[in-house]
Amino acid sequence: MVSSSGATELVGRRATVEVPATIANLGAGYDCLGLAVDLRLRASVEVIEAGGELTVDGEGSGELVADRSNRLIEALELGLAELRVDDLGSIGWRLELSNPIPLARGLGSSAAATVAGLVLAGALAGRELGTEAALGLATRIEGHPDNVAPALLGGLVASIAVGSRVEAVRLEPPAGLLVVAWVPERRLSTADMRRVLPSTVPHDDAVANLARVAVGVAGLASGRADVLRLLTEDRLHEPYRAAAYPELPELVAAARAAGALGACLAGAGSTIAAFIDADTAGAADSVAEALRSTATRLGQPGRIMTLAPAPTGARIT
Repeated sequence: MVSSSGATELVGRRATVEVPATIANLGAGYDCLGLAVDLRLRASVEVIEAGGELTVDGEGSGELVADRSNRLIEALELGLAELRVDDLGSIGWRLELSNPIPLARGLGSSAAATVAGLVLAGALAGRELGTEAALGLATRIEGHPDNVAPALLGGLVASIAVGSRVEAVRLEPPAGLLVVAWVPERRLSTADMRRVLPSTVPHDDAVANLARVAVGVAGLASGRADVLRLLTEDRLHEPYRAAAYPELPELVAAARAAGALGACLAGAGSTIAAFIDADTAGAADSVAEALRSTATRLGQPGRIMTLAPAPTGARIT
């Protein structure tokens, strides 16, 4: 059993972590598949005697708060409590963020903050939580593991929450895979996008998704990127979310028509993720232009980001 310690013993300690952005669902893999991508939140924290200070460079500047409602601080304190650090109310935090991950766009900004807080807790306390505990705590905060698992482990991850425990299996993404992402200015709340989903779905739709996930994961595990065409065809959430995000079907169709291996909504949106083979000449430019021109026609401002899978997850620097 780990002995408890007082929070004031941590005053003056400092640690820094980097955590990748993530793309969850991958179409048919609703709430169970996620991919880490090379867009990394960098978070540094110093334990101070009282209060809270926050400096943000990048996304979230002027929006994020320094109190205990901040997702990273919430996770940090939960992690420290799990590590038996007592009396956390007696200390404060000086937090510095360098954040390139857009907020509320389906790229796992919240999951990155959650994982950052838990990993920082271990670094400050001088004893790691361990992967199993960190996944369980992160899922408790986020509500589901599909974003937090790849943020912690890197790569492509299949995950499931079984009670308080999370099973996560990591795979190497196929070589040469890239993501051309259309990131709209429009934000979408995960909670709002979940409210448009039905409580039951047709049996045929459930079977269609199960088959696509089975073939998709088996294919990706064997290095076949072409299975993304099937994997990114969803019948459980995207058709319903299109009611709240009417541009979704046209953007996905445009990316596929331009040569993407597959395309889907990233997480709960609003980002559209189109997958390409980096070795196919002109594929990235063609898909990017198709997304950009379609979005312009639909009156949806945004930007293109080209992202590679991130082989490593959260890491102390």
